[in-house]
Amino acid sequence: MSLLDHQLEPEEPRSSVAVRFTLVGLFLIGCGVATYFLMSPAEERAPTGIATAPPPRTTARGPEPDAEPAPEPTTPETEPDLATEPNPEPEPAVAVAVEPTVPESRLDPLLRVAADVTGAYVFIDRQFVGTTPFATSDVRLGPHRLNVSAEGYEGFAQNIDVGDDPIVIDVRFLEIRLNASVLVTHKHRFGSCVGTLRADTNGIHYETNDDDAFSLPFSQIERHEIDYLEHTLTVKQLEGRTYNFTDEQDTADALFTFHRSVEQARERLKNQ
Repeated sequence: MSLLDHQLEPEEPRSSVAVRFTLVGLFLIGCGVATYFLMSPAEERAPTGIATAPPPRTTARGPEPDAEPAPEPTTPETEPDLATEPNPEPEPAVAVAVEPTVPESRLDPLLRVAADVTGAYVFIDRQFVGTTPFATSDVRLGPHRLNVSAEGYEGFAQNIDVGDDPIVIDVRFLEIRLNASVLVTHKHRFGSCVGTLRADTNGIHYETNDDDAFSLPFSQIERHEIDYLEHTLTVKQLEGRTYNFTDEQDTADALFTFHRSVEQARERLKNQ
């Protein structure tokens, strides 16, 4: 009965059987492909669709020659960096002798010259520098010769030494001054003696170790003369003795200067 039942069961169509076999085959192929990729080394796999470059060809080479020694590295020449270059040391100062001069910023005059005669001429080292009243800072430090003159009056001369302290000179032309002297030889009738002839506003004085010394006021002098050619200066006391003087110089210049100074003072004293 069962056999009959079995024989009587309807048969499946052939097309469905073929489909089943196809599916089983595809499944097996997929498993095989998956197994292949899983078992292959990672480095041999290449992404699908990307061409890979073939490995480089290697050729057999003989023994390589010894390598030449590499040249020592050289430092390239570079321009010095001025920003990082150290500053050069300053050269030592050299002392230079400089002639001392008056500072330009100095306001106070170094030399002032005044006189009781307005417009007297002022000379420094024989160079005319101005008239009185005179003041200057433009004068070199050190010794100088100062001369001041006014018409009709005896000239004034003095050595000055200009330094840091101001110099003030007050010339009195209207004031009668007389201070003259000369070394002389007094000629006697028999012999001579040596002494000094002096003159001031009080008169003429002869100073000597001999007995011929005298002092005469101007009012007691009758004659006061100079003979330049004879080299003789004569002083005649009023109603008294006559004195003749000479000197040991080649010329009578010293006697002449003494005589002129005395006569200028006597003239001014008379006009007072």
